[in-house]
Amino acid sequence: MTQRSLQTLVVVAVLYVAAQMLADITALRILSIAGLSISGGTLIYPITFTLRDLVHKVSSASIARILIFASAGINLFMAGLFWLVSELPADPKVGPQTEFGLVLAPVFRIAIASIIAEVVSELIDTEMYEVWVRRYAQRWQWGRVLASNAVSVPVDTALFTVLAFWGVLSSEVMLGLFVSNMLVKFAVTFVSIPGIYLVKEQRPELA
Repeated sequence: MTQRSLQTLVVVAVLYVAAQMLADITALRILSIAGLSISGGTLIYPITFTLRDLVHKVSSASIARILIFASAGINLFMAGLFWLVSELPADPKVGPQTEFGLVLAPVFRIAIASIIAEVVSELIDTEMYEVWVRRYAQRWQWGRVLASNAVSVPVDTALFTVLAFWGVLSSEVMLGLFVSNMLVKFAVTFVSIPGIYLVKEQRPELA
């Protein structure tokens, strides 16, 4: 791997982890947009699939898998850290500072559901991307994004919805969440397709 390729990999990997963290934090809030119930994390999370594709393209499937698990570990640590900070006593000289806990203290069911859905769907995305690349090599690179996301996005949305809200929300509300989140994620997918051309293929067998 060249120096430039390594620099690209570092930048894309950092963006991937940052997007995953932001998605998990904002997933704690359910938004109402145009009458649709949408997890706040949905506004940024779909970008992680394209970022993962870029990592895969500039390195390999094994590096992409390592990044997926590393990101999950970081997000799990983040949730634990937020919980710990919200539970520790606030400095009385400053005040109660209850806002931190109200906003950032994790709802662990949602946090864990989000992390599980991310790991499973991103691993599926990795395998689907690899299948497409091995079959078509450099041709139709936009198809890599569509083919991998066509499977991973529904899996991610279904897992998160069921794990986070089963027994808490009605089936009707859960179905609405699933459909609305799918619509937003696929819209972001189509917008992000040109991103796959931002980096050069690094594997010699595909050059």
